[in-house]
This record gives sequence, C-alpha cells and structure tokens, in this order.
Amino acid sequence: MTDPSPLEFTPGPETGRALRDALGRFATGVTVITCRGPDGPLGITVNSFASVSLDPALVLWSVDRASSRAAAFVAADTFAIHILGREERDIAARFTRNGASFDGLNWTSGPDGLPVLNGTLARFECARHATHDGGDHLILIGAVRRAAFRNGAPLIFSQGHFGDFAF
Repeated sequence: MTDPSPLEFTPGPETGRALRDALGRFATGVTVITCRGPDGPLGITVNSFASVSLDPALVLWSVDRASSRAAAFVAADTFAIHILGREERDIAARFTRNGASFDGLNWTSGPDGLPVLNGTLARFECARHATHDGGDHLILIGAVRRAAFRNGAPLIFSQGHFGDFAF
C-alpha cells in the first residue's frame, strides 16, 4: 500500500536528495548521445531529451556541467541522439560509466565523422543550433539533419532504475 501523504519541502542545498527523488517520479526514455570527441568517438547516457519544434526540426538535451564529457559535447558541431529500446539496457549502462566504450558495438562513422549507433529504436543526427544556461546543466538544442526509427518498445528510466513499457 502506498502512503497517500506527500513529503513536502522547499528546494535548496539541504533538500537536494528529496528534489532528486521527486523528479525521479517522472518516467523518461533513455538516450545515448554521441559526438566526435578530441580523442575519438564519445558517448553519454542521458534522459533529458525532448522535442522542441517540428518546423524547423529541433530537439534538446542537457548535460551536467560537472561531467568530464560536457566540454566535448558543448564544443561539438554535431551530435547524434539515440533513443534506446528496452533490449538495449546494456548500451545505456555502458555509457553511464565510460564515454569512449565503443568496443564491440554496432556503430559506424557518419559522413562528417559523427559516431552513429546502428539499430537503436530511433536516431536523430543533429547540428548544434544553440546552447543555453540551465543552472548546473547546459541545454543543447540540435537542428535535426537526419532521423531514423524502427518498431519496438522503449527503455524507460524511473526512480533510479531502468525498466520497460508494455503495450
């Protein structure tokens, strides 16, 4: 049985964990963003992806400023957003730990050298359109140049865990 009374708080430094737990109640899809980094292909797992506009085709995602990979993604002229299917949990886990972990993956280098993961649920190859301040994160907006998708169920992230959605 669930407790119907909510934990109420004011966001601040002393309630950071509570804010994170509250935000975690919103289930999201899981993406891996890739770019060409200074030392080769680079990837990062994120759940902060959203559509911005259909005309022009714009999408966004955000990266933690404290991430060791943030500078490379902010500097990249292009990046690819890969929406993962429920069977691709291992890819999500791989890029939470190591951004250069492309060994053994089915990937190719696109026309402009952009690393592209093959076979993901959906993919958006983007040119950097804008970068905005987002507090402890940077918000990157991409203009979609190419897109692809396949049938399948998405990988979901909620309350610190990966899961899936049944139709």
